[in-house]
Amino acid sequence: MNSIVRSGPAARTGGLLILLGPLVSWLAEFVTAAAWQDPPYSPFHNWVSHLGLTGPPQTAFGQVANSPLGAVMNTGWVIYGVLLAVGSFLVFDLRKGLRPTVIVILAGLAGAGVGLVGIFQGSNANIDNGLITLHTLGAQTVMVAGNLMAIAAGANGARIGLSRRRSTASIALGTAGLIAFPLFMADALTGWMWNIGLFERAVIYPIMISHALLASSVAARRLPATPTPTPLPTHATS
Repeated sequence: MNSIVRSGPAARTGGLLILLGPLVSWLAEFVTAAAWQDPPYSPFHNWVSHLGLTGPPQTAFGQVANSPLGAVMNTGWVIYGVLLAVGSFLVFDLRKGLRPTVIVILAGLAGAGVGLVGIFQGSNANIDNGLITLHTLGAQTVMVAGNLMAIAAGANGARIGLSRRRSTASIALGTAGLIAFPLFMADALTGWMWNIGLFERAVIYPIMISHALLASSVAARRLPATPTPTPLPTHATS
């Protein structure tokens, strides 16, 4: 089966970049959530995007938000988006046709989406000035495109170099994220506000885990051995 990833150091570098993305985001989330003490941050209830609110304490989308290190979270999201887009371009060989092109497009959309979430906060100020549209667009784009990317990567696992187990896991993660997406949207739009942070993470974390599975496999691939030069005949060198 034909490979759809590049060979050589470029693919390995791209894999490392994709792997670094979710690790940076998770670290930023942990640090930012730890600094949120009044009231204590609850990952099972509070929105993930509220971690990026850099303004004064406020009630946003029905929840009290107070994130002293909001800029850390926003920076983590923007870095994640850039690493995902650049890393995917380095990993997948667009000359191999539609399959790698679709994956790179989905990666670019997901990267742009998470970048928009980091640049445009879900704050009351942005609700008033209309910039909340860009925050919402970014969030929904990364949720849909990111989970579709996980499914596409899993479906092409043999062409990427994923094991059968990782391919199946990637498809399952993306499917679970897409199933959770309408539940999250219904929760947000109807105002149920029941464990909404958990619903949001049920959509986002499958994407991040699938990126880690994909990237670690690509980064660990053995590079093709460099062929040994054939010595010139003796009469040619004399």
